[in-house]
Amino acid sequence: MSSVDLTKIDRDNWLRDVFPEWGTYLNEEIEETKVPPGKFCMWWLCCTGIWVKTPGDADIAVDFWAQRGMATKKSPPYEEIKDTQIVRMTGSRVRHSFIRVSPQVIDPFAVKKLDAVLSTHIHRDHICQYVAAASLKNTESIFIGPKMSGDIWAGWGVPEKRIVRMKPGDHYKIKDTEIFALESFDRTALLTPPPTGDLRGKFPVDMDERAVNYVIKTPGGAIYHSGDSHFSNYYLKHGRQHEIDVCLVSYGENGPGITDKVTASDTLRIAWSLNAKVLIPIHYDLWSAQNADPNELVLLHDFNKHLMKFKLFIWKVGGKFTYPDDQDRGRYQYPKGDENFFVDEPNIPFPSFL
Repeated sequence: MSSVDLTKIDRDNWLRDVFPEWGTYLNEEIEETKVPPGKFCMWWLCCTGIWVKTPGDADIAVDFWAQRGMATKKSPPYEEIKDTQIVRMTGSRVRHSFIRVSPQVIDPFAVKKLDAVLSTHIHRDHICQYVAAASLKNTESIFIGPKMSGDIWAGWGVPEKRIVRMKPGDHYKIKDTEIFALESFDRTALLTPPPTGDLRGKFPVDMDERAVNYVIKTPGGAIYHSGDSHFSNYYLKHGRQHEIDVCLVSYGENGPGITDKVTASDTLRIAWSLNAKVLIPIHYDLWSAQNADPNELVLLHDFNKHLMKFKLFIWKVGGKFTYPDDQDRGRYQYPKGDENFFVDEPNIPFPSFL
């Protein structure tokens, strides 16, 4: 082991050396990946963040977010948090336990090539100033989202010529891939200002400006990204409008008084309604207050497999998913490196006869 001078180590050294936890490992994997014809690759970045790569070398990141949640047990004064969506939803007077529980697996400032950054909606774990700054400086990416996401980017300094504001019915082509905006069903987004005040008796009608769902059609198949949408009968409509290969749904555990995440049964119903071929749950990884066990989905899926013909895939943050190759795998497993074992004669420190 090399010598260490403890007198030269401080907090800044620690932060630079340790974070992000995966360093540039995932950046390098994405850069090196060449997608064969008739397929697409995805990586789970955390929360609802995914990176999509296509045969035509399109690099598209959806809800790319690189921040943390609570950093202290102390709750800010009620006046500072009263308009946050969970406080409005529950009537709470203190902040909930939103501790980040999944690692940061990608370095946004080490991204060298990115064609588009997509935001599904206005919540701050789905749109990120650090990703925006890195993408603006280091790539030629455009920024695609609903009107209010576009307004947030513009307020941060992203030039208007690089912002594409989409509403349901709009579509946008990037290389070999076409992005379609559809209606969102994220009722929690309606609790987020503007407008402020008491929403009872005056239901906001600007969902299309706050949030959209996406269908990303690649030469290898179509991805349905539901953002933070809840269950809706409109998924049946979307499944008839578009042929869906893989759907991503924000599954999670809701504590009493909260209806923010999609329950296990409704997660399955969404895939069923969309007539998707593969269901991948997301978002349950991130927050301590909503952390769920995806085995619940496995049990319900197995119980109802005579009705629900789609396949279920349980992902892990940082993991790669190639369609259609991985649709029957069931679960992601981090690489074990066994392909590198015994390249030469093993050097084992005990007699071979043992």
